[in-house]
Amino acid sequence: MPTPAAQPPRARSLATVNEEIRALLADGGLVTPEGRRRYEELLVEWAAAVRGDVAEAA
Repeated sequence: MPTPAAQPPRARSLATVNEEIRALLADGGLVTPEGRRRYEELLVEWAAAVRGDVAEAA
């Protein structure tokens, strides 16, 4: 019996991603290489969330 296809991960809201970016910046998280990588990941996620908001508005 075939297994159901995995659902793609649900995108987080723009507000949620923005909140995490602000928290990272407030904690001085960009000082470490891990913090810098996380910031870059969050920026990509934030941009995708912005595109999603624009697509919904259209």
